[in-house]
Amino acid sequence: MSELPHDSAVITNRLHLATGFLANEHDWVAERLAALGSRLRSFREDQVDLEISVKDRRGVEQRVTLECWINRNPRLHLVATSSEPDLPAALNEVRNELIRQVDEAKTRTEPRHNRALRSVPALTEHDQHER
Repeated sequence: MSELPHDSAVITNRLHLATGFLANEHDWVAERLAALGSRLRSFREDQVDLEISVKDRRGVEQRVTLECWINRNPRLHLVATSSEPDLPAALNEVRNELIRQVDEAKTRTEPRHNRALRSVPALTEHDQHER
């Protein structure tokens, strides 16, 4: 397997394969989810946990679930699911949905929409004399 880019390291290191996946599929699944790594790089690696599972694999009701926990304040728990019958397509679908959710969560918690955090306090007359 080729060397993974730095952004993919969080996926490789923090991804847990749950129900429906074999241990030897870890690298293949991590490669499919690698694009998610660039969205998670703003968090420390130890803040991120990922788990993927598939129920009824190769069955008519196959369901892939990708969960992401980001340990920050507040703690985030994001979940993406796919009922796509083709497993590689289902992995792409949950990856894209989780990317969207991470982007949305970052937007909600950024201070740019908070006037109190943006404004710079004016110097008082006392502060001006001390300069």
